[in-house]
Amino acid sequence: MNTNRRGFLGGVSAAALVASSGAVAQKKYDEGASDAEIRIGHCCPYSGPASAYGVIGKLHQAFWKAVNDAGGINGRKVNFITLDDGYSPPKTVEVVRQLVEQEKVLLLYQTLGTPTNTAIHKYVNQKKVPHLYISTGASKWGDPKHFPWTMGFQPDYHTEGAIYAKHLLANNKDAKVGILMQNDDYGKDYVEGFKEGMGKEGSRIVKHVTYEITDPTVDSQVIQLKDSGANVFFNVSTPKFAAQAIRKAADIGWKPTQYLNNVSASVASVIKPAGFEASQGILTAAYLKDPTDKQWDESPDMKTWRAWMDKNMAGANQADANYVFAYCVSTLMLETLKRCGDTLTRENVMRQAAGFKKLELPLVLPGITINTSPTDYYPIQAVQLARFKAESWELFGDVMHAESS
Repeated sequence: MNTNRRGFLGGVSAAALVASSGAVAQKKYDEGASDAEIRIGHCCPYSGPASAYGVIGKLHQAFWKAVNDAGGINGRKVNFITLDDGYSPPKTVEVVRQLVEQEKVLLLYQTLGTPTNTAIHKYVNQKKVPHLYISTGASKWGDPKHFPWTMGFQPDYHTEGAIYAKHLLANNKDAKVGILMQNDDYGKDYVEGFKEGMGKEGSRIVKHVTYEITDPTVDSQVIQLKDSGANVFFNVSTPKFAAQAIRKAADIGWKPTQYLNNVSASVASVIKPAGFEASQGILTAAYLKDPTDKQWDESPDMKTWRAWMDKNMAGANQADANYVFAYCVSTLMLETLKRCGDTLTRENVMRQAAGFKKLELPLVLPGITINTSPTDYYPIQAVQLARFKAESWELFGDVMHAESS
């Protein structure tokens, strides 16, 4: 057992559970955990229009296999059960019901997408199943009062959007903004934050167009934005469409100041397909070390990650920041389960998840740590701006925390 974990279970100290014979404190399990295993449920789009994110699920699979090969967690093997939901909310509901009711997992981990997680939000909270470190930055995942079983991981989209707006207002006195937005809760969260950050300058948004995740391209939307006279482009789209939009803007000779949402900042899955030349000067917000940024080449955590990738995911494209994201969040899930010790109940899983103070994770930018509490379900609340230059992201400015956005 991890001696650092909290020693209180329902108000009874761990010491009080030790039998008079000197035996170790009793083990406690909920459905999905035993002396032998811990069952974790996961889903993501291995297929469909958001399949660029499928590499996240592939790394999770490799990560938990490596954990098991090294002996598991406190002697228990992780049974990681991952299903394809195609980024389709009805399919997400179907596979999550399967994970909870048939596979009987202890917890759900890193389910991906804002509309997809929205579809299961009430269900998993009614079932009281930990819904942890989910792969979406919508601000609603940090609401322990109403949804005590759901916790996000990455900085929230609303704050990120507000940071872009404030940077824009400070650096472009003649801004005329065009917005491309995926037409769902993910897109709306970013745009609402951006509008809040614009404040009284909201009239500078001269055009706002949307697309559906099922659309083949966003070419016509980008043409509309150029025709509006916008000189700033806020690109709120998932990887496939983000790459299309950057490329189309270049093809039609539109050269606005571009802000790209963090979820599409991967060099491998977005910038390279869009074209390095077309991507010069694009701005984004970062909280993780980018694997294409040479300043991190000698940092111990980047070296460790590359060695891990070489061993466990040989042949994977290490320029894809999605692998960095997946590895980082997996180390947090691993630490959470380690701290549970032999009390593998759903309640204790959430208690440990809500008890991190200044935890440093590998591959997170310097100055950013993990902090949670029973009333704070936003593990990461800081970012640093970056500009695309040559073939990688270049950080600039200070680390900005949510409260200062």
